[in-house]
Amino acid sequence: MAQQGIILVAKEEVHSFIVRCIVGAGAELSHAECLADNLVLADCRGHTTHGLLRTALYVKDLKHDIAKGSGVPIILKETPAIALVDGNNLLGPVVGRFCMDVAIRKAQETGIGFVTARGSNHFGIAGAYSLQAMKKGFLGISMTNASPALMPTRAKKMFFGTNPISVAAPAVNGDNFVLDMATSAVSLGKVQVCKLKGEDMPDGWGVDKTGQDTTDPSEVLDDGGLHPLGGREITSGYKGYGLAMMVEILCGILSGANYGPNIRHWTSTDQIANVGHCFIAINTSAFESGFEERMTDLIDTCRNLETVEPGETVLIPGDRARAHYEKVEKSGAIEYNAEAIRQLDVLAKELGVPMICTMKQI
Repeated sequence: MAQQGIILVAKEEVHSFIVRCIVGAGAELSHAECLADNLVLADCRGHTTHGLLRTALYVKDLKHDIAKGSGVPIILKETPAIALVDGNNLLGPVVGRFCMDVAIRKAQETGIGFVTARGSNHFGIAGAYSLQAMKKGFLGISMTNASPALMPTRAKKMFFGTNPISVAAPAVNGDNFVLDMATSAVSLGKVQVCKLKGEDMPDGWGVDKTGQDTTDPSEVLDDGGLHPLGGREITSGYKGYGLAMMVEILCGILSGANYGPNIRHWTSTDQIANVGHCFIAINTSAFESGFEERMTDLIDTCRNLETVEPGETVLIPGDRARAHYEKVEKSGAIEYNAEAIRQLDVLAKELGVPMICTMKQI
């Protein structure tokens, strides 16, 4: 059973700790800071499976020389609206930020920027890049393929990754729509968190290595896999499977990256990942004027729908994440499981860097 309790860590310390670890693993400072920006944003928005807890994943890749901590991505081919990028085997967030910058620049010039990348690695939360575009006033879309984790409908073996999709659209007065979701029933990180806490998973998340449903996270992580979004075939899991394949086409097939089971297992350190990404920035002013006002009308109409339970509110994608972000900004601290912090302290000792300076345990 995992150690119980919640530990508060100052947001700035989380960022500083990640930078210390990534630099300690051999990356240059700017790359470490880019990665830390992504992981801290994940935690601030409540995607804790993709935040501080993922630090060890990136450290492992750097220490085993299957990801590079210095260098720059390279544009291999481009037109006024399109670019193909070689990530040069750099940390995923470094590649992702570069690519979305390219997409934004092209959208400013032509109305749309469409960029695919190969030769990359795990890029953190997909929402970081759709938000990057939205903050510049564009409609942003980002997606990535990933290590095999998802069982296609009727299959007995992992084939696709969780293959997330994110779309961010601006509305009036800073309001927005931010979809950030896996095409699997859940992210693999949520299964890892259940194992860390010594808890069973909800039914419908995943299967064991024989393809049978299980609530034991260890069985999913031991050559089992995740259901596609929608779950079993009878509950439309084939739709999640179809979305996962769509992402694979746009990220892996189109860019020339690895795809499907050709991507190394996320725990493997014997080969590079060669992950593929896709980034799209759309200049909404190239279409009918009043996009943000219509978005606000759509958002407000959804939120004001009558609810089944009195006192509840209909939420739109991004509402929970925004509320979590505002909570962190107000308190200046992020909550973590005590056992997770203990494991990161071990990582810090291995790297010879200062451990996390915690605020308090609750």
